Amino acid sequence: MRRPKYNWGGWFFHRHIYSSTVVISSRRLFLRQLGLGAVSLSVAHTSWGWGAPARTLKLPRSLPGLQGVSPTGLLNFLNAVEAEKLHVHSMMVVRHGQVVAEGWWAPYAPQLKHTLYSLSKSFTSTAVGMAVAEGKLSVDDKVVSFFKADLPATVSENLAAMRVKDLLTMSTGHDKDTTATMRADGNTNWIRTFLAQPVDHKPGTHFVYNSGATYMLSALVQKLTGQPVLAYLKPRLLDPLGIEGADWEVDPNGINTGGWGLRVRTEDIAKFGQLYLQKGLWNGKRLISEAWIADATRSQVMSAGGKRKAEENDWLQGYGYQFWRCRHDAYRGDGAFGQYCIVLPKEDAVVAITSETGDMQAILDAVWTHILPALRGEGLAAGKADTDPLTRKLKSLALPFPKQDTTSLRAATISGHTFALADNNLKATTASLTFGKDGCIFKLRDDRGTHQVTCGLNRWVESETTFPTAPLKLVATPVPGETQTRVAGTGTWTDANTFLMTWRFIETAHYETVTCQFDDAGSLSVAFESSLSKLNNTKDSRPRLQGKRQPGMTSQKG
Repeated sequence: MRRPKYNWGGWFFHRHIYSSTVVISSRRLFLRQLGLGAVSLSVAHTSWGWGAPARTLKLPRSLPGLQGVSPTGLLNFLNAVEAEKLHVHSMMVVRHGQVVAEGWWAPYAPQLKHTLYSLSKSFTSTAVGMAVAEGKLSVDDKVVSFFKADLPATVSENLAAMRVKDLLTMSTGHDKDTTATMRADGNTNWIRTFLAQPVDHKPGTHFVYNSGATYMLSALVQKLTGQPVLAYLKPRLLDPLGIEGADWEVDPNGINTGGWGLRVRTEDIAKFGQLYLQKGLWNGKRLISEAWIADATRSQVMSAGGKRKAEENDWLQGYGYQFWRCRHDAYRGDGAFGQYCIVLPKEDAVVAITSETGDMQAILDAVWTHILPALRGEGLAAGKADTDPLTRKLKSLALPFPKQDTTSLRAATISGHTFALADNNLKATTASLTFGKDGCIFKLRDDRGTHQVTCGLNRWVESETTFPTAPLKLVATPVPGETQTRVAGTGTWTDANTFLMTWRFIETAHYETVTCQFDDAGSLSVAFESSLSKLNNTKDSRPRLQGKRQPGMTSQKG
């Protein structure tokens, strides 16, 4: 794949900041979160509702056959991505402006936002296009002209020649992605760091996928408008499309990261694609210049990436202004682990997908193999227009999770008791599990406070948590004001002494598995494994925590 080798072990692009406050400040709050107290934990979250604000301007819905789409092909897509274990989280197919299929694999749900990774780039490009339309800049402007205070002592000929267009087309002239250097520990001025990097090639001649270039576009929009990209887009794009609650990570100076870090809902992705399909018109109002969309979505430079020959490779079809060209005369915005906004002009269709996959090409292959023929009506003439199997499948979508025994004699002996942990580099000091009839609460204290995750027994339970994901530390690019993250937890006893939990951070692409093992001597071990470690077939860098039960100490004492 074309992706640079970010420090995924540190969740280099992950998106949480965590509070150091103690989650459970009183016994009353603790018991309320247990539902029926420590004896019987009641799990009420069997639907995936979060009380999200009322949605507005939803896309209209229709049946596939009414829009000339074969439901069998859509069903085949769902079955294929599950059979290939591509870990898709959601999909939405829009034809002639009508949603003809939509589904979320529980515990993911329609009202939840999802991290877009590099699909964020297409939104940043859109902001630049709007700023161009407002006369604030042109794509031929030189980058150095906007950031004179941050230029290196010596400006090379290639740096001086770099245009806004070169940022848009990933042809800045750099020999490698600048992002890792920009984000290095202690670096607070990403603009200055970007401009200080060697520009090895003449800008406009050499494609290198470079998230730092997109960050510079975000910085440019903020400099010219006085607003971060997210705020700039709100009245111009988000509000007209009815995109509510979007958020975006920021750099140390409050500039939206641009190349990653945006969160929106699956339907928002579909609406964004539909706007582009409609050449910038929405409800009769022009939001984006038609000429900009034409330039943004055509091949401006030969792209690079993937492992297959060009006719089979969706990374070798050309690159526009933060959009990729696809096979079958389509184009897309995409993000790491399979976040997709695919626009098919010939079929008058949009496909939105979120996922956590290690094989992004395989998802596109499934789109071309199953959804594309469905959009072309293959099978409809043979009378294969029955939507019932597709409807049943869409309603039953769920991610698999370990599910074994719901009870263990061990649960009663360790429930609510505190285990003191041996010294570790996570600075975790104590851990506990408190069990009820159909759920449990896992708590861990570290140097920033007490964190907890609520799990159902062999079912998902949603909650909010300050529990840090891998590793246990603050990330460099938080969402402003975010102190908690939404999590769906489930747990099961895999044997009499082993309790296995799965924590899905359901506004991201990722999850954790946490294995707790007990013995008769009062010992506990806790092992963490991130989904990224599984995808990369690497060992999780976090140590196994070792603890001893403390007589008389219970977690209810806070």
